[in-house]
Amino acid sequence: MAAQQRTGFRRFLRMIGRIILFAFVSSLLYVVICRWVFPPITLTQAGALFEGHGLRRDYVSWEEISPNVKLAAIASEDQLFPDHGGFDWHAIEKSLDAKPSKRKRHKRAAGAAASTISQQTAKNVFLWQGSGWGRYVRKVPEAYFTKLIEWTWGKKRILEVYLNVIEMGPGIFGIEAASHAYFNKSARNLSRTEAAMIIACLPNPKKFTVKPASRRVLWRYPHIVEQMNNLDGDPDVDALIH
Repeated sequence: MAAQQRTGFRRFLRMIGRIILFAFVSSLLYVVICRWVFPPITLTQAGALFEGHGLRRDYVSWEEISPNVKLAAIASEDQLFPDHGGFDWHAIEKSLDAKPSKRKRHKRAAGAAASTISQQTAKNVFLWQGSGWGRYVRKVPEAYFTKLIEWTWGKKRILEVYLNVIEMGPGIFGIEAASHAYFNKSARNLSRTEAAMIIACLPNPKKFTVKPASRRVLWRYPHIVEQMNNLDGDPDVDALIH
């Protein structure tokens, strides 16, 4: 009986090992494919369809996105994006060192700062949204995919995919769809102010609407424009967005 149990346990371990190996190989292959091909659909996009918001998107190439949009995303979401390896360790350490009361007070304002564009891209393309326990379950695969895309895609591709897949309104995904929805123009023609207004809806585009502009968007987009102006002339940023 004991021998049968050991044999069954070994078979179970081999099955688990095969599942892990298959998951690793398939995920690696998908990451490599997405180096050149936009994801056919993401879990967030599928969720928007399921919730009845529809799916408006129009993937566009790097050259079809205005430098204003790229600059606005970096200025608002991740100013160290050209320099880090996927994680903003300084922001992470700062959030961990903060007292519990300060963490609560600054959670909304600084929460996105510790989550880099690379992390947000990994989450949006390969994983799921949400908070609570699901956020903690997501941390390990998010770190895995973040490093994979940093190693295999490069910064321009990460930013290109980010601006094409992220939700920018209920059922509106990517900067091209958002640009047409809010300003009736292509993403290549967005001004600094228009780009900042769209980016200002993140990280909750269902709540922080661009049109009609929510109070948060009206308050936030001038600050994004100010940060864009501050980043003007930065050689690393300039080399990346053009």
